[in-house]
Amino acid sequence: MKKLALFFSYTQQTSARMDGLLLGARVALGSIFWLSARTKVDGLFEIRDATYFLFENEYALPLIPHQWAAVMATTAEHLLGLTLVLGIASRLSAIGLLAMIAVIQFLVYPSAWPTHLSWAVLALMVVANGGGRWSVDALIGADRRRPPIA
Repeated sequence: MKKLALFFSYTQQTSARMDGLLLGARVALGSIFWLSARTKVDGLFEIRDATYFLFENEYALPLIPHQWAAVMATTAEHLLGLTLVLGIASRLSAIGLLAMIAVIQFLVYPSAWPTHLSWAVLALMVVANGGGRWSVDALIGADRRRPPIA
């Protein structure tokens, strides 16, 4: 009986630690992309001329006009960064950011793989485990494996 109580105590401690790590992963990765998005706009959401210039000349993505890429990336960074920080559709948000990380890694800055690898690990933590108890997902019952903190 004592061993069973120790097991559940350990499991609860591990779960609480994991929820803290998931909160940290969500805030870290989401804020990276949110802050990046804010450098691309003036005011609430007026994309800067410099952003279009970067997408045309430095990023130069194939198969998509630079104007579309600038709008799509800026919108995704804002939306996915915010939803990840809040824990809204956490897994889906992390998958979206993981796709952006892959594009950045393979098509824009391949030599920056250590940075992109650290971002990918944060995203994969959330994809694998959800947003944790301190997320809107848990609060509204969208992640049934993790009830919210009472």
